[in-house]
Amino acid sequence: MRIELMAEENLNGNAHVGEKRNKHYSNFHSILLVGEGDFSFAACLARTFGSAANMVATSLDSRATLRVNYATSVIDNLETIEGLGGTVLHEVDAHTMSEHPILKHKSFDRIVYNFPHAGFSGSEAALVQIELNRDLVRGFLKNAKKMVTVDGEIHVTHKKAHPYSRWEIKELAEDQGLFLVEEVPFSLRHYEGYVNRRGSGFKCRRTFPVGEASTYKFTKNDHGMQCANALPNLSLADLVESV
Repeated sequence: MRIELMAEENLNGNAHVGEKRNKHYSNFHSILLVGEGDFSFAACLARTFGSAANMVATSLDSRATLRVNYATSVIDNLETIEGLGGTVLHEVDAHTMSEHPILKHKSFDRIVYNFPHAGFSGSEAALVQIELNRDLVRGFLKNAKKMVTVDGEIHVTHKKAHPYSRWEIKELAEDQGLFLVEEVPFSLRHYEGYVNRRGSGFKCRRTFPVGEASTYKFTKNDHGMQCANALPNLSLADLVESV
């Protein structure tokens, strides 16, 4: 398990006192999770960190709709997140989230959208469906750029095979003035308890094959490309001194 790996890293001196990580995410980061389905990804991070106080997890659907769509799984995950001090917000649209009455006053070190999808209007390969999905990602990136810290990162996890490659995630980010820091392979095995749901339509509870997927990491300036990991690389003494 990842928590065990963290214990080894602490013993070897490769992690900082009090830090807990899961791949790209640390309890030292302020994290915004966008478009959560049954909130299993947020719950996974909360369990790893032992706290969700550094996290805001959002969904497009209302809590009532989520209960209908996902039944007990979403209830359990929400209880985990909120029980560990996390903030949960519903009916948050990725196109307008920077104007949300609560979110507009916040900034984040990591803004994360896993497998964005605009809902099913036809075949995944149909041009109209691709453009709907591209518009969703475009709106997310535009808003996230306003909300991410100077040295923070915007993460989009996305399938790479056709027709998903036609979304052109990297080009959409470049159009918003964002810089690609890194593209890393995504694997479900790194996120214990995370269930990737379809999230839309009458099959919303079903999972889908991830196949080959990547997490794309973007910053809003090239300085951020060099400093994106500055916070987790600070020592505890550095953090205390900076306060």
